[in-house]
Amino acid sequence: MATFTPLLDILADVPDPRRAEGKLYKLPHVLLFSILAIVSGSDSYRGIVTFIDTHRRTLNRSFGLKWRRAPSHTSIRYILQGLDPIGVEAVFRRHAALLHAANAKPGAASIALDGKTLRGSFDKFHDRTAAHVLSAFATDTKLVLAHLDIDAKSNEIPAAQTLLAELGIAEDAIVTLDALHCQKNSSRSPRTPKSA
Repeated sequence: MATFTPLLDILADVPDPRRAEGKLYKLPHVLLFSILAIVSGSDSYRGIVTFIDTHRRTLNRSFGLKWRRAPSHTSIRYILQGLDPIGVEAVFRRHAALLHAANAKPGAASIALDGKTLRGSFDKFHDRTAAHVLSAFATDTKLVLAHLDIDAKSNEIPAAQTLLAELGIAEDAIVTLDALHCQKNSSRSPRTPKSA
């Protein structure tokens, strides 16, 4: 399907965690079909398998595949959990940048930065706090350009500076942030009164 060709080409750059002999299903197609399943409302590995099984003939015909059945939910889980998050983020940033460049209107860009705590990411068993992610959203094209994990011992302020530097936002761009970012420079120590 020509519409998904650029995305499939970019997904081909995601490092495959599987051994060479264990690749019955091509990684770009597994990732694309997983994305389509999630966008369609699937919220589990079994849901992804159900989506692929339900639409297998159409997917085979559209993408020139010969899948006789969907991968098992354990295969989907193994593939997705084995992915390098940094590699996946880099690929999605490239895809978002291409979409943004193709759809951006002339004039000053507007980027909104906002942090969110991911629902269900708290892990009491491993004593891990809920994950906090900072997103960069292009308001003119309505695209999320990037995500950045916020370190558990930090906050959005240094993460926002890092994310803006990584994206190379133009100087004339309008960037909106939460009021949290309107703090005075706290790196200087407060003045101590002179002793009498």
